[in-house]
Amino acid sequence: MEPSLMSRHVPRPHPAPPGNPPGLLASVADLAEMRAAIVGGADIVDLKQPAFGALGAWSSEALDAAVMLWNACGEGRPALSATAGDQPMVPAILASACARVAATGVPIVKAGLFASPHAAACIAALSPLAAKTRLVGVLFADQDPDFSLIASAGTAGFYGIMLDTADKKAGSLTTHLDPLTLGQFVEEARRNGLVTGLAGSLALDDIPVLGGIGADYLGFRGALCADGRTGRFDPVRLAQARALVHALG
Repeated sequence: MEPSLMSRHVPRPHPAPPGNPPGLLASVADLAEMRAAIVGGADIVDLKQPAFGALGAWSSEALDAAVMLWNACGEGRPALSATAGDQPMVPAILASACARVAATGVPIVKAGLFASPHAAACIAALSPLAAKTRLVGVLFADQDPDFSLIASAGTAGFYGIMLDTADKKAGSLTTHLDPLTLGQFVEEARRNGLVTGLAGSLALDDIPVLGGIGADYLGFRGALCADGRTGRFDPVRLAQARALVHALG
């Protein structure tokens, strides 16, 4: 996926045509890791603090610094996203958390849609922000995800939808959902005009299998670190991931 698909100040794109290799999202915990991911050629640099949960958020001050670094990279830079934290499924709280991230200038904001009877209301509450910021809703494969929320996200004006895992000790994405179900997720998202992503304790060995499902990007954290998701980012592992993605097509 070309980085321009998810960069700021361009119209919301359609998902990439089926058959294209996925983009590579690299989650980073600090500015040093961010620099390494940019230099290493990640398609999307995702600002996430793994020590604070599945979607642990950076502080506003750290996000400000990251946006400055990203802007200084100029043309050819990767896309930039950030998580809004592991928020309760209370519409006003989730909307406020996402607005805080968006206010720093991060162009893509990821909102966790944890299992809850209030998830649809949370999506609706984010619709005003979705009109001016690219929002990506995150469903969780280990929480019996409700795929009817995909259409709700499309109606609310979301930019994308992705699958992740909430409990990083309970297995990877592919432990919870088989390739057929993942393909159904991607197809439903495409029908609703949403960019798609697959993540959740993925290993580099998952790339050849998941690459054929048709998602717009695959997301990694632990597989890019020397000692698990809370360890240090390893540029060598990023290079290995890039090589595997490029081998897809």
